[in-house]
Amino acid sequence: MSDKPKRPMSAYMLWLNSAREQIKSDNPGLKVTEIAKKGGEIWRAMKDKSEWEEKAAQAKEQYTKDLESYNANGGGGEGGGGGKKQATKRGKKAKKASPKAKKKKEESEEEDGDDDDEESE
Repeated sequence: MSDKPKRPMSAYMLWLNSAREQIKSDNPGLKVTEIAKKGGEIWRAMKDKSEWEEKAAQAKEQYTKDLESYNANGGGGEGGGGGKKQATKRGKKAKKASPKAKKKKEESEEEDGDDDDEESE
């Protein structure tokens, strides 16, 4: 087990952890998955999330500092199997284009080609 700092929680997760008990008491008998779904509905409907976004930003700053300190002190080591892994932003993984997306791209490229002809007239 490494001492690497854990990733910070998102604004939503910070909020959900604080609101979970309230959701449970308002909706007795809900399963864990149903509580998470209900939490998602409430979060999407919330107008002012600034308090939670601020807490998440602070947690991310702390994580960044902790991670820099961890890496400066030797990090996970070379032989650990994952020491030099490139960091990727959460939720921003490179996605393969779906067949529909490819088709749309081809169509838009064809349209772009047609537009060039019209502009030169």
